[in-house]
Amino acid sequence: MLDLLLQPWPWYVSGVLIAFVLFLFFYFGENFGVSSNLETLCTIAGADKVSNYFKKDWKSKKWSLIFLIGLIIGGFFTKTGLTSSSEISLNPVTIKDLESMGFTDAGKTYVPKELYSVDQLFTMKGFSLLLIAGIFIGFGTRYAGGCTSGHAITGISSLQLPSLVAVIGFFIGGLFMTWVIFPLIFN
Repeated sequence: MLDLLLQPWPWYVSGVLIAFVLFLFFYFGENFGVSSNLETLCTIAGADKVSNYFKKDWKSKKWSLIFLIGLIIGGFFTKTGLTSSSEISLNPVTIKDLESMGFTDAGKTYVPKELYSVDQLFTMKGFSLLLIAGIFIGFGTRYAGGCTSGHAITGISSLQLPSLVAVIGFFIGGLFMTWVIFPLIFN
């Protein structure tokens, strides 16, 4: 039984579980999204003393702390127990493109060390990318009224037109980053 749990689950099992979790969120009158949970965390940390935006009753959102802890625990178990050590199936053309940009482990690992390593963080390029990306993500999330998970999972499933528009914008931004900005940074 444990072997079955430690394997990647098929989409139809995961999809039903996501739908069930969303049903519970709707039933209890909550929204699903990481950015609203991070707002609660910022409020607890004292951001309400710096910005009126964070002046919220965080005690009514205690569940969001459980959600964030679950994300961290789930990420840990996924990385340690569910990530296979075998190579990933990546298009050979994509591998060649990434190798031409300096990514040595393209197709061998899910997380490239050229982007996600402590050594990269302490370079000017790595720190600048992290800082600029964080600012854009924070601004975009605030401007769109939520994050990708909130709009794509909750908003679209509850037929909200603004969420559909936001998700289309997220995809356009992702395509622009992948095809225009990313090659400029790494070529």
